Amino acid sequence: MGRKNRRTKYLIMASIRADGVVHEPDVVDALFNATGGILEDLDLRGLRRNGKIGRVEVDVRTGEGVSKGSISVPSRLGKERTAMIAAAMETVGQVGSCEAEVKVGRIQDAKEAKREFIRKRAGELVEEIEKKRETPSPGRTVTEGGLEKLGGVLAGPTASESDAVIIVQNRSEVINLLSHGIKNVMAIGGSEVPPTIPKICEGRTSTAFLDGDKGGDLVLKELFKVVDLDYVARAPEGEKVENLSEKEARKALKSKVSPYECSFSRDYELGKLAEIMGELRGSLKARILDRRLNKAKETLVRNLLRELSDSRGARAVAFDGIITQRLAELASEKGLKYLVGVRERLAREPEGIEILTKRNAEGRQVEAGD
Repeated sequence: MGRKNRRTKYLIMASIRADGVVHEPDVVDALFNATGGILEDLDLRGLRRNGKIGRVEVDVRTGEGVSKGSISVPSRLGKERTAMIAAAMETVGQVGSCEAEVKVGRIQDAKEAKREFIRKRAGELVEEIEKKRETPSPGRTVTEGGLEKLGGVLAGPTASESDAVIIVQNRSEVINLLSHGIKNVMAIGGSEVPPTIPKICEGRTSTAFLDGDKGGDLVLKELFKVVDLDYVARAPEGEKVENLSEKEARKALKSKVSPYECSFSRDYELGKLAEIMGELRGSLKARILDRRLNKAKETLVRNLLRELSDSRGARAVAFDGIITQRLAELASEKGLKYLVGVRERLAREPEGIEILTKRNAEGRQVEAGD
């Protein structure tokens, strides 16, 4: 049998405005819920799973209490079904707890979109070539091995001129990536972020590319404090960027995610969950945690089911109580990674979620205190 045609035919281009602070995952959830509830045969979630539409891209910026952004949905369906999806997207009236409005600007033929991108990008590349000829880069000094000092930090030869920069931790990681042809890279040089890093990243697309261990977690936490990152990429669990092959490095960079979607290593997450359980011990309270395991909502245990039902984009729940079958099923439906309690009372463990208690065995234990 021949391969199915997976080529994108159309791009649905839309804008969104919300009265309040919303994040990309919230918008995606709202779109999925809107289309699934109105047109069963055009449910975005199901079509995404079956490869009929591509990844829903959302870019949201918040200012003065209002969130605005763009939405792009690649479709492999015909024009009539694509138009039906676009119309259903405009029925979104709420994202999370915020009133919102989605307006479809146009449905663009994918081939025309590619031609438009090529023309635009070609013009940008010509401008970059001209700028390189006319002006030297400030704060740039060349060192041995093709490395540079950019604003006092070690960098690859194109980092000073590129409109995108990759941030790694140390010199050996810069050298490894250079050997793989990745040159727009610069090193922090330790666990503390130099004050010049935020300035270098201004006006550029910045990606943090860090080790897949606790060390990488700590550096990422520091970067979040001072740099407005666009993307985060991680080496595979337990691996270091300096040891990655070209294939592994490029795969990790290709799999980069927005800061709202990134996660820390499992060891780090389990350690943080243990700390939270210690704080909750004896309180009869529950915490709904965001994608970085920061507190998104705290409530009494008796209100947890209701609060979790209304939540969006949560990664975990930790609470001072007993994990019931009903709560575990709801947590699985909401896409949580972890559900942590004092003990559990389950007939079966739902798929896709890790149930953790003080008494869990086989290395999955999260201590809630002595």
